[in-house]
Amino acid sequence: MEVLSLIVAVSVVALGGVLVLAGTRGRLAATGDVADAGDYLRSLDDDDEVGGDVYDRELAQPFLGRVVRPLGARWLRRIAGVTPRNYLEGVHRQLVLAGVASSVRAEELVTLQVLAGAGGGVAGVAYVVAAQPTVRIGVLALVALPLVGMLAPQSWLKRRVAERTKAIRMDLPDTIDLLAISVEAGQGLEGAMQTVCTHFDSPLSEELARTLKEMELGLPRRDALHNLKRRTEVPELSNFVLVLTQADALGMPIGRVLRTQAAEMRSKRRQWARERAAKLPVKILIPLTLFIFPAIMVVVIGPAVPGIMDAF
Repeated sequence: MEVLSLIVAVSVVALGGVLVLAGTRGRLAATGDVADAGDYLRSLDDDDEVGGDVYDRELAQPFLGRVVRPLGARWLRRIAGVTPRNYLEGVHRQLVLAGVASSVRAEELVTLQVLAGAGGGVAGVAYVVAAQPTVRIGVLALVALPLVGMLAPQSWLKRRVAERTKAIRMDLPDTIDLLAISVEAGQGLEGAMQTVCTHFDSPLSEELARTLKEMELGLPRRDALHNLKRRTEVPELSNFVLVLTQADALGMPIGRVLRTQAAEMRSKRRQWARERAAKLPVKILIPLTLFIFPAIMVVVIGPAVPGIMDAF
């Protein structure tokens, strides 16, 4: 009966976590409570697409979002109240770098960490009671499972940041090439950025589109480009933004600057390819040693083993 009760408790905790996360996928507050200018613009776009009054927009949302959101908001407020502000700001910064800040809030990720850690603790207790392992394994399960549950969301977030950074770095040379071609064809910098957003579908084009919207709202070009650098933190893109703002301030021809930066980015991309190719022989040693060499030794030495055994 105790094992059955623990299994039921684990199921209830998992179901509660799913419901809370499903309810908190939306915004925590009303339409006016938005994180930044990008979220505000997206909310305006959503309002235009849905149309109708407030009641129709609420009905257009998923059932779980309409029903469970108030409960999730209470949980988020409680957890956010006991979480250090610096930690929440750091998590929000990572979400911005991962490009998911508009869909996942820092409070939501912290709530997921707490729920995952609690679920891991309950699973560890259930394993100890049901399997009755040795003391060492039991203590390891009670410590490791909650730790893994709490670190799994953070690991996912770091992987998203790394993947997005890599995608921006790889798309940057082609993007600067198209910017240079568009500016040399007679377009302004904003028109060239719009051309890039039209012909590319990548994290970098999304950030450029957001930069254009900030300019349309009246933000100066220098500040909009600085926000672009802060949202990505890719060294190559930061250097490009710095050169572009300096050229704009000094009155230098943008087309010439873009052409020079495009050539430099293509050279850096070739260097990245050479670096990855140089690392490949080192990385291939592990599967070669663990999987290929043993099979070769069995095929080569295997037939001679009976003769060697008879000789000794």
